[in-house]
Amino acid sequence: MYFIIIAFILIADQGIKYLIRAAMELNQSIPLIDGIFHITYIHNYGAAFSILQNKTVFLIAVQVIVISGILVYLVKKRKTEHPMLLLSLAMIVAGGLGNLIDRAANGYVVDFLDLRFWPIFNIADISVCVGCGLMVLYVLIIEPKRSRSKI
Repeated sequence: MYFIIIAFILIADQGIKYLIRAAMELNQSIPLIDGIFHITYIHNYGAAFSILQNKTVFLIAVQVIVISGILVYLVKKRKTEHPMLLLSLAMIVAGGLGNLIDRAANGYVVDFLDLRFWPIFNIADISVCVGCGLMVLYVLIIEPKRSRSKI
């Protein structure tokens, strides 16, 4: 189940990035809601919020290590861990893989979702952020209840 979620997010992310690259010029911006939401095609040579610019090899190494560790955990714990934790990890892996594919193939990540007041981002970034949010909810709400029930 979780590997289907990873595949779905990864296909959506890579498919939309392919369409953006094919249909738009670099730095072109198309307003969908003028001044609020644009599709703006850029290359991000760093990580989230463009930190660690031009540290491609380092970023690839970190992504490979983190994604590999999470995948091993997902395989080993898929039958015993809480579904929300597993979903959060699957979303983090999917987003991480989407950006890793870009970075390894091109040396940059394709970003295109532009809210005008926030750094431009992509589907993979959304997946990682939602996955992290679900993990925070799991740690703050579900895990304490599970721990108490084991006592």
